[in-house]
Amino acid sequence: MAEIVLQYLEFGTMTDGHVFNNISLGGRWGTNPGQLKVHSGGILWKKQGGGKAVEVDKSDILGLTWMKIPRTNRLAVEIKDGLNYRFTGFRDQDVISLTNFFQNSCGLTTGEKQLSVSGKNWGEVDLKGNMLSFNVGSKQAFEVSLADVSQTQLQGKNDVILEFHVDDTTGANEKDSLMEISFHIPNNNTQFVGDENRPPAQHRSSLRLVSHQVFREKIISMADVGAGGEEAVVTFEGIAILTPRGRYNVELHLSFLRLQGQANDFKIQFGSVVRVFVLPKSNQPHTFVVVTLDPPIRKGQTMYPHIVLQFETDYVVESTLTMNEDLFATKYKDKLEPSYKGLIHEVFTMVLRGLSGTKLTRPGKFRSCQDGYAVKSSLKAEDGVLYPLEKSFFFLPKPPTLILYDEIDYVEFERHAAGGSNMHYFDLLIRLKTEQEHLFRNIQRNEYHNLFDFINSKGLKIMNLGGAKTTDGVAAVLQDEDDDNVDPHLERIKNEAGGDDSDEEDEDFVADKDDGGSPTDDSGGDDSDASGTSSSKKRTKGSEDDGPKKRKQKKKKDPNAPKRAMSGFMFFSQTERENVKKDNPGIAFQEIGRVLGERWNKLSAGEKEPYEAKAQADKKRYRDELSGYKPPPPPTNSGNGSDTA
Repeated sequence: MAEIVLQYLEFGTMTDGHVFNNISLGGRWGTNPGQLKVHSGGILWKKQGGGKAVEVDKSDILGLTWMKIPRTNRLAVEIKDGLNYRFTGFRDQDVISLTNFFQNSCGLTTGEKQLSVSGKNWGEVDLKGNMLSFNVGSKQAFEVSLADVSQTQLQGKNDVILEFHVDDTTGANEKDSLMEISFHIPNNNTQFVGDENRPPAQHRSSLRLVSHQVFREKIISMADVGAGGEEAVVTFEGIAILTPRGRYNVELHLSFLRLQGQANDFKIQFGSVVRVFVLPKSNQPHTFVVVTLDPPIRKGQTMYPHIVLQFETDYVVESTLTMNEDLFATKYKDKLEPSYKGLIHEVFTMVLRGLSGTKLTRPGKFRSCQDGYAVKSSLKAEDGVLYPLEKSFFFLPKPPTLILYDEIDYVEFERHAAGGSNMHYFDLLIRLKTEQEHLFRNIQRNEYHNLFDFINSKGLKIMNLGGAKTTDGVAAVLQDEDDDNVDPHLERIKNEAGGDDSDEEDEDFVADKDDGGSPTDDSGGDDSDASGTSSSKKRTKGSEDDGPKKRKQKKKKDPNAPKRAMSGFMFFSQTERENVKKDNPGIAFQEIGRVLGERWNKLSAGEKEPYEAKAQADKKRYRDELSGYKPPPPPTNSGNGSDTA
């Protein structure tokens, strides 16, 4: 075997098998932890927290190899299409049990390789399939997939440089990724001299040239060399992309998607594309096409798991694919057409699907009042639309937020924070099983019944007032001002105001009944004067009559009315308020609520349980008192136009 010197590395249990947690998948996908299931039919790995899954059928497995590495064991799985998956995180006893299972249940024999830990960079190269192994003695120092090699270069008289695909999704969660390896072919090399029938080189310089040229040619024959500069199959020019924001030329290549803009250039391997969403906008001349990635692309320190493209809905294009005829006939004949003519977003998705094999998701059964597929809403102060799909909610365009129904703990309809019972808008709270919450605000009131019926049909848990399970019970959020549901925004404001839950303070936060509100106004009223400018002067008694429009009298609260129920957070605030003041001497009055909120969010479910139990008991108390309460008759006006009853 020839000796090669590595010059430098530059880094930019189930019934039918076994189940292992915290198993990492390495390779082009970065290093991601997940769950591995090994059964008689093959191997299934799912990323922790959802996302990409890897499934390998038993019939596609060519080889299984164990390797002992520091602190754990690694299983290399070689499959027919040339890929090599490396699963890491097995205990010594797992190696024994899995080896027996593969042999007895799958009929597969596992091999074993030893890892070289000597630190030497002189060794031998072993080329098998599309894998390059660098061995020191009889032990393996490292291995790389030649499918990841994009270019090879000859340098000097003895060196061969391998450059690796640099795309924006390769190891996006990794701090380092492999960019380049340089091999040195010694003068006395005999492995890569070439054909044994070739006359021996007459001069040492010829021997050097032949040896590293042959080595490079062998690499080229197995690698994906040239893929980095391959011609685009089809290009869509000047496409508006909302995240990451900009206008790009979108190129579809054989193995990757490229976004080429004036300031940024992204290359995305098709292996990172999880799903494509085609979502038309109702009453708008645009259609969203969302490419969901795992791992995401990275721009600086910002990750982008969703590429949101916006196409003109009625724009028609005609495109002919640039592809070798033999390649088209052998690989893509049943997946693509030689040319396309149609709406631009349809042509884009059809070609992308044919090249990448990804699945498409389109709108399902939900229809809004405007006969669209989404409802207008806002998230984190950003206006957008919320798509209730068959298996998920998707908020677009910014921040693009995908919520799978399987991840949801419950949903809750809430009265819009800006106004009273006659508001034209409501909010939808979605709480995940991870305790994370998404509050979609400013949904038009006439969308309520369609949205409720759809959510209810999906079997999602709906948290309603008093445990009501009917549409009317939830609708009370929009109609009954004196319900026992504490608005989270008003609750936070009251807490910051001192935590006094008296009826008198409640009255200060009841919005005027004649305020219709707006999707972007959370003030609950208009404090501008007749000229339209903001006035900070204190009104004197009777001054309201001087303006062009009389202000409606504030509703007086009945002192005998039942006191509203408190939430678990409010009980927690009562207990911890003094502790916050002691721990933060001189803390500003407005900061107390923020600190209490941070402490509450850090509590575990078990730590919150005593406060939630008090809240449930207080809700029952409020409902009982409310059932026996009779509000006083409305006051009668004297008819003289005064504000007194």
